[in-house]
Amino acid sequence: MSQSLHVICPHCDTANRVPEERLADGATCGRCGKALFAGKPLELNAANFEAQTGRSDIPVVVDFWAPWCGPCRMMAPQFEKAAAVLEPRYRLAKLNTDAEQTLAARFNIRSIPTLAIFKDGREIARQSGAMDAASLERWIRQAA
Repeated sequence: MSQSLHVICPHCDTANRVPEERLADGATCGRCGKALFAGKPLELNAANFEAQTGRSDIPVVVDFWAPWCGPCRMMAPQFEKAAAVLEPRYRLAKLNTDAEQTLAARFNIRSIPTLAIFKDGREIARQSGAMDAASLERWIRQAA
């Protein structure tokens, strides 16, 4: 019997049970019917942060960024490329620190871009600075 993983819907934040071996089979949400994985980063905010990072059995990689940050804007396409490769084993997400200053302060974000990996509701790794897609993929696979 296979293990089921809790996957949080990026659209309605509902927890879905998906057999581990079927993650890549185009799973859809049991509540809203939309795809659980889109191969692109999810936008996080105060309303969905806890559900996405705390209830998911899949590691969630959060890019703490801001629109005015040059290195953040340079890394954005690389982060998208990494999301296309790493999903469904990892969920990549972005959190705008200007819009969500309380969350940025809670996680003591001092410089951006900062990447943090969350598993089982807690931060397990952190990396500051822009990276290319290959470096992102390598770091995420090693750290998670």
